[in-house]
Amino acid sequence: MDQGTRDQLLGHLTAAVGAATATHPTRVAIDGPPAAGKTTLADELAAILRAQGRHVIRATIDDFLFPRAQRYPRGEYSAEGCYFDTHDYDALNRVLLDPLGPDGDRRFQHAVYDHAADTVLSPPVATAPADAVLLFDGVFLLRPDLIDRWDLRIFVSIALEKTVDRAVIRERQVSSQADVVRRWRERYIPAQQLYLAAVGPTDRADVVVHNDEPQQPVWAVRTRQRL
Repeated sequence: MDQGTRDQLLGHLTAAVGAATATHPTRVAIDGPPAAGKTTLADELAAILRAQGRHVIRATIDDFLFPRAQRYPRGEYSAEGCYFDTHDYDALNRVLLDPLGPDGDRRFQHAVYDHAADTVLSPPVATAPADAVLLFDGVFLLRPDLIDRWDLRIFVSIALEKTVDRAVIRERQVSSQADVVRRWRERYIPAQQLYLAAVGPTDRADVVVHNDEPQQPVWAVRTRQRL
């Protein structure tokens, strides 16, 4: 396990992306609980890779949600619903991960859903160069039905209780503190506990980043598990 500065972590992850060679775009999963710091890490890594001349595709699981009317069959605060009913994995594979994979034509769409407007999207199809990098952040990315789609797997770990405080700060402009706390304690944290127990994502990751202190991160390189 290594500990260092934020820049040292980003340097390690940049090297890991470079080492994940493939004849198709490199598909990088940045998994972890809500409010763990996945998006920030992905954006920082994207800036470094672009400065090095890599073509970077940034995408997120939030753009692959089912419409609101479909994603709460078990109730708005259901942890099982969060894990099983929220994300359109068929669309994610069809329009993004498979086209960028070893048998794909590199013609992809980066989103199918607009979270703010709660509407279905169909953005123009783009063609990725063979040496592109997809940086994809989101929850539950190392689940069994997605695990073989990734060429590099990063899991951002944090004490789940800390995510509540971060979420209250992050979402204070759009939600009351009481609503944020309820969603985290009844839906998001139990859903992560279900995922951790059922899937063991830290054992499936290539790199686990302990992000409780973002400026003093700790990270561990894992031996990839046979699946």
